[in-house]
Amino acid sequence: MPSNYANHILVASPSHVVRQRVLESLRSPARRFEQATGGAEALVHLESGFWQVLFLDRRLPDLDAEELSQTVRRRYPEIEVVLLDPEVERPLGPDLDPDLGPDGDPEINPTVSTVTAVCEAQSPLATWSGADPDLSRSGADNAARAAELAPARDLMLQSPLPGMIGDSRIMQPVCRLVRLLAPRDTTVLITGPTGCGKEVVARAIHQLSPRAGRAFVVVNCAAIPETLLEAELFGYARGAFTGAMQAYGGRIQAAQGGTLFLDEIGEMPLNLQPKLLRFLEQRELQRLGSAEVVRVDARVVSATNAHLLSLVREGKFREDLYYRLCVFPIDIPPLRERTEDIAPLAAHFLRTYSLRPPAPQLSAAALQLLRAQPWGGNVRELQNVIERALILVEERAVIYPEHLMLADSGFRSSR
Repeated sequence: MPSNYANHILVASPSHVVRQRVLESLRSPARRFEQATGGAEALVHLESGFWQVLFLDRRLPDLDAEELSQTVRRRYPEIEVVLLDPEVERPLGPDLDPDLGPDGDPEINPTVSTVTAVCEAQSPLATWSGADPDLSRSGADNAARAAELAPARDLMLQSPLPGMIGDSRIMQPVCRLVRLLAPRDTTVLITGPTGCGKEVVARAIHQLSPRAGRAFVVVNCAAIPETLLEAELFGYARGAFTGAMQAYGGRIQAAQGGTLFLDEIGEMPLNLQPKLLRFLEQRELQRLGSAEVVRVDARVVSATNAHLLSLVREGKFREDLYYRLCVFPIDIPPLRERTEDIAPLAAHFLRTYSLRPPAPQLSAAALQLLRAQPWGGNVRELQNVIERALILVEERAVIYPEHLMLADSGFRSSR
């Protein structure tokens, strides 16, 4: 998260006094504060910037606070959410007038000390740099607190992504990069060998982004014939060609508001690359047979197992398109470099493909054999090996090496 956004705090409450007490308790020149009177307004603020902490009044007038907090945690995992219960706090004193709620009844106001305590207990990120020493901690204490919390924050950033199995050390930098870039609309290029999980990472970027509730549209550039790819991507008008009986919006337009995933982008035909480049630059397209310009708001994530710069040098891929796609590169290591992930991946596939509970288990010798494989097909190859083993093991409860039908060994009879 950029340092200039590190201390951004949003307070959402229908009560002016509640908002002010939270702000006063954490007031510091190093922090930026914004206020919202309801849940919908809070979401607007969240979508327009980067935030560290959201203080959420349980008595929102328009949305359920619990449901909103779950939505925020799902869409913005970097944000700490603190739920406030002003009605159970003690009043500031008889000399202060209570704030009147929407029904005219006086609201009970939280004290400065209580809000600070809630902040420290429920939202440790809120006590990072910039706190007022008279209201919470001294500068030295805050620095020490930040140092204590940094490893926990790093651990959260490096934790497995949605849909990802395993937590090997070599994948932790990948997880960290994905969690840092997901809240932005940055164009991403994912590279790595076939079957290593590039689409899993692409889906995680989408699921961790503000676009998570919208479409995730996949286009495999290698699977669609070159003669059809342009029409599939950009759409066409009625009568644009023989058989075009009705207009078709295309897959790019289908990703409106969401994410467009261009898999095997290295297979994009050279004649279509200028049209894709224009969409990336202008976020607009023209359907085949139509002069109408259509604007599309879609984040673009692409993936390839090819070395695109080599294709550029060979004249098979446009250099300007490469740099448009590679705003933020992420490289996925092959499975042979992630041997820590083989056991949890195998266990996941056993549970997924087993037809009977409980699923058979791998023997120690079978697991050792799996860890020693080169895995040219990566995770997809491991998935196939486990699915075959479940067939060969028949009714047995344990999978042994003889049940593993590996690529370099051919069929091993289980008899």
